[in-house]
Amino acid sequence: MRSKYLYPVDTDQFERIRQSGKLYVDKTDMLFDLVNKYDYVFLSRPRRFGKSLLCNTFRAYFNGQKELFEGLKIASLEKEWKKYPVLQFAMSGLKHLDLGEAREKLGIFISDYEKLYGCDVSKASPGARFRNVIHAAHAKIGEKVAIIIDEYDSPILALLHQPEERDAMRRMMREFFQVLKDEGAHIRFVFMTGITKFSQMSIFSELNNLKNISMMPEYSGLCGITKTELETTLRPHVADLAERMGCTTEEAYAKIKEYYDGYHFCKNSEDIYAPYSLLNALNDGEVREFWFESGTSSSLMENLKHYPLATAFSYDGVTVTLDDFAIPCEEATTPMPLLFQSGYLSIESYDRMLETYILRFPNKEVRNGMIHNLMPLVMHQTRRDGNALVTNMTQCIYNGDLSGALLHLRSYIAGIPYDIITKEEWDNKEKREGFYKLLFYMVFSILNSRVRCESKCILGRSDVVIATTKDVFVLELKVDDTVDNALRQIDDKSYAIQWSADGRRLTKCGVRIDSERRNITDWKLVDEKNKTIEEKTFAVGQ
Repeated sequence: MRSKYLYPVDTDQFERIRQSGKLYVDKTDMLFDLVNKYDYVFLSRPRRFGKSLLCNTFRAYFNGQKELFEGLKIASLEKEWKKYPVLQFAMSGLKHLDLGEAREKLGIFISDYEKLYGCDVSKASPGARFRNVIHAAHAKIGEKVAIIIDEYDSPILALLHQPEERDAMRRMMREFFQVLKDEGAHIRFVFMTGITKFSQMSIFSELNNLKNISMMPEYSGLCGITKTELETTLRPHVADLAERMGCTTEEAYAKIKEYYDGYHFCKNSEDIYAPYSLLNALNDGEVREFWFESGTSSSLMENLKHYPLATAFSYDGVTVTLDDFAIPCEEATTPMPLLFQSGYLSIESYDRMLETYILRFPNKEVRNGMIHNLMPLVMHQTRRDGNALVTNMTQCIYNGDLSGALLHLRSYIAGIPYDIITKEEWDNKEKREGFYKLLFYMVFSILNSRVRCESKCILGRSDVVIATTKDVFVLELKVDDTVDNALRQIDDKSYAIQWSADGRRLTKCGVRIDSERRNITDWKLVDEKNKTIEEKTFAVGQ
């Protein structure tokens, strides 16, 4: 069944969306507010979050294209609809280029405007040419210039861990962006977007008049789909999705929330849904993972290689202060700033008394995408190997056969390269145990079941809880210790109490890893009364 609605899943062009009658969620009141309140504005949001569409909306507004805004909120707010010269630059076009290539490409961007406004092209540097274009545009049109720069940080983020090349690129970009401060007398408005906040790339050492609205509550919904918009403007669309999925509208809402909700960009942020994934779900008639399929993870995965990969998951639930958000990515000793700024971590809650934030993976789509993409890097095995493992384990788990699932996991571990952990790391008991807990977390998290890793309770944390419709399995992992000690910890720390009256069959499981054999060698399953269900021990050579 095809949808009766048209969705902008293949374009970020505001003009095309409006002319073709595709869905447009109206944010133009906030656009009008920004234009009349500030002169220089910066917005940081993850990729695929609607920044480019917003930039193109600003362009149409400053071009005076009143007809495109008919029926939108701004139509009753704007009275003049003046036409301004607009200079727009999409810096993502400079990504993955070396300095010479980037300079040449930026020159091509500028040359289009030099031709349009009849500029002298004798200037050499990008900054000098940019300055010349601003002057010429102002003189020719008789109005100050609106300047829109999308993803300003793309060329530098691609060189984050190449200091020499990064700094050379930064110097060129600084010379270009410095013009924005120097030519304020000729500029009507500047709107700039990026992944990282502007102070973090040291490009704007003197551009101190940019208003960073990234963590301002009143603009939290400027990009993305808010909960309010989903429940009002988009309700007919969700009902259409539900019909195509063969479920109720409320069930469709619940599924959408599970996969695409969870983004908060400040302490009082509205609930924000990922727009790219949500619109694709409405278009395709199914809820699944779209964000990672679009290639948004490639640069992140490349950058994560420069950190211990296990730390990406240790920041799910981390507590940070406001200052932590401003740590420069190139100076960070952890991936936390990059994970937050790229949208892989989001604000879950804010403690007003302590002035601290808790960050988490925002939703199932992001969590699963992280696991699927990191698993080959962490385990040095192919994604196909991981998918086969998960398929086999899922079948066992849903049949209530935890031992069968552990047998598949044991076979998988046996195929992991021996040198995946350095000798120094392996000699550290905490790091050895952390590696296997990470392995358990990644594997069990992508099973088609409800999973908790390091599940919190009053007295401590259990390593893994697997919950299906019929069973609850509480697992505790020990390295070079006994399964009985693992089971004793489950009881001593009351890990399983919260599940005892759940109505599902409760199984506690102690698992032992032998560091010499580098694999699971023992496990023991007991019921909630500690009656042994099964005990398994593998001899040397098995």
